[in-house]
Amino acid sequence: MGRHVNRRHAAIAFSLVFPALVHAQVLDATLKKIRDSKTITIAYRADALPFSFEDNKQPTGYTVDLCKRVVASIEQQLKVQPIAVKWVPSTVQNRLDLVRKGQADMECGATTATFSRMEQVDFSSPVFVDATALLVRKASGAKTLSGLAGKKIAVVDRTSNQKALDTALKSALVSATVVTVKSREEAVAALEAGTADALADDRVLLLGLGEKVKDPSQYELLTDELGFEPYAIVLPLGATSFRLAVNRALAQIYSSGAIAEVFHRAFGPNAKPSSALVVMYGLNSYPE
Repeated sequence: MGRHVNRRHAAIAFSLVFPALVHAQVLDATLKKIRDSKTITIAYRADALPFSFEDNKQPTGYTVDLCKRVVASIEQQLKVQPIAVKWVPSTVQNRLDLVRKGQADMECGATTATFSRMEQVDFSSPVFVDATALLVRKASGAKTLSGLAGKKIAVVDRTSNQKALDTALKSALVSATVVTVKSREEAVAALEAGTADALADDRVLLLGLGEKVKDPSQYELLTDELGFEPYAIVLPLGATSFRLAVNRALAQIYSSGAIAEVFHRAFGPNAKPSSALVVMYGLNSYPE
């Protein structure tokens, strides 16, 4: 009888202590810093239309809008209001380093989650799915990837698009010259100058280039899809509880009408999400 009583007392004691342990786990280093400072630092891209760009010198776009809503959810989760947002501009080259070095708590742009990148940073649940595609000069005569044999293809260096392009060229046994550039603007300039016959980038970003090229009628978007691109919010490596808070926020957005508002604001009132994107929203609407 005594043993049963002791076990019952031990169970009661554990149940009283356990919630405190869970609460301590929730406040990891990143969440504690955000709670105590009432500030979150978010890196954003200025050149990733329509996901992350500047409008009247203010960050905006699909992913930026999502991140603003994520912050609103974190305010509720931490019971801290308001949380001020410090916006930090980033580039293709430094977007991961800003988070890895603690100069930003998260990066909201058009960053593809890959295993190699997961060695440096963590990622949220996916926020978008796309594929690497090709924008070609009509004068090149190319209608498929094979038609770019002997041609020059521009791609931003050290991106998942470059890896997808290299893999596709090898798989299709197509001999083309890959011209690596530092930015999307440089890639567009090469395409317009004729020093590149095509540009490899995320399909939806290529669709958004209409405002950046001088004469859109001279270019054509090929139907080839060279690689799967799951976009996600970049988070600090090992910030498990912070990632949980972000994913909880995304699940709330995906399972409500909020995601439709975010999508149509970025892509237009008549745009429709792809079937793959609809499935992605559903799969990441985790219940509590």
